[in-house]
Amino acid sequence: MPRAQTPEDFSFDLCLVVDDDADILLAARLVMRQMFAEVVITTSPVEALEIIRTRSPDVILLDANFARGATDGAEGFAWLGRMLSLDPRAAIVLITAHGGVQIAVEAMKRGATDFVSKPWTNERLLATVRSAAALRRSRLETGVERVNTRAAALAPPGAELLGDSPAMARVQSLIDKAAPTDANVLILGENGTGKELVARALHRQSRRADAIMLSVDLGAIAESLFDSELFGHAKGAFTDARTDRIGRMQAAEGGTVFLDEVGNLPLHLQPKLLTALEQRKVTPVGANKAVPIDVRIISATNLPTRALADERRFRQDLLFRLNTVEIELPSLRDRREDIPLLMTHFLTIYAGKYGKPVPLVPETVMATLKTHDWPGNIRALRHAAERAVILSEGQTLTFSDFPLPRALAAPAPAITPEGRDLNLDRAEKDLIEAALKKHGYNISYAATDLGLTRGTLYRRMEKYAL
Repeated sequence: MPRAQTPEDFSFDLCLVVDDDADILLAARLVMRQMFAEVVITTSPVEALEIIRTRSPDVILLDANFARGATDGAEGFAWLGRMLSLDPRAAIVLITAHGGVQIAVEAMKRGATDFVSKPWTNERLLATVRSAAALRRSRLETGVERVNTRAAALAPPGAELLGDSPAMARVQSLIDKAAPTDANVLILGENGTGKELVARALHRQSRRADAIMLSVDLGAIAESLFDSELFGHAKGAFTDARTDRIGRMQAAEGGTVFLDEVGNLPLHLQPKLLTALEQRKVTPVGANKAVPIDVRIISATNLPTRALADERRFRQDLLFRLNTVEIELPSLRDRREDIPLLMTHFLTIYAGKYGKPVPLVPETVMATLKTHDWPGNIRALRHAAERAVILSEGQTLTFSDFPLPRALAAPAPAITPEGRDLNLDRAEKDLIEAALKKHGYNISYAATDLGLTRGTLYRRMEKYAL
């Protein structure tokens, strides 16, 4: 039986979460207790001040708005100031509503360490908070008061670009050459190959490393909000535009904008992005004057090259603007020699996370892992490692501890006289794979065809390591 975790097993001691929403507090506590020995939640900023004064948390998660209907972040700014007056070295991560980029940027100017937007993904929340906590620890050790953390947050533990294969050596060489320039970079690769890690490495090694890097998931932005999200809007531009709001292009001034899933940008919106890149200016919705921008563009897509070359799907003049330098990430099946290094890396991380000894992988098992195609690439390998650490009963792993191909690790499927596989999970996985291939891995189109929401499809893809 594995021993229970003790405070010594956690990376940090105390996380304080301050929000008026009980659901947000519960969700944050469930995620944060993976990293902190103690997570304290409260709806009262006044109570939070007393906790900061007496206990000095490693990280404070602070809501931007408390009053019903408030959206301007004024309360969050006020409490942020009072918290920093108590502890100038506090690591405070502001919680903003979806799209609250302007509030987040203003908070960072006022001393916040970083920000997360609701709804968040657990991995991104953990990475942001871990980096903030590590920065506070560094401040306490070195006496440095406050630095920008966006560059520091780029490579959280367990998210490094790893690999000694020739394919990864070529990728690293391109990163080293392109990073110091301001050239736009297009990153190609299947889901789970690490495209965002490459984007972060490019920013971290660039001359803009001390400035902000903002990620924009173009596949997740509603078409009606595209202009407002990227370019901002003026007060009164539409019904809910109560104040002026800068877009993400302006918010990242002097830094980097990472356009994720750029291949999913609808064709009729692509000219707007092209115009902004060509003119280096944006015009907020409802404004009469264009605003100059100084940002570097890094974009990524899982679309194959043949799909990008289709004029009916992607404008070639926009593609020309985006791929001054093109970096294509290899699938894991094309860099099998890296699998032992990656597997050992992830097993070590998850053994530490779950308070278990690092398991051993016999050569026969590792050899079989190298023959697996890993359809979900590194993401699937990472999940397989976590599953193995959680479920293994001994210190030496076996074939059954990994989701290996059915021919090696599973009993023969139940087949009807008509030749149909009766296993529901396999049937669902096959349907999802078929829909993704049919639509060139366009998540929106595949989800519509399957009768699912984008979020549900992402969760199913995660479940089946697609």
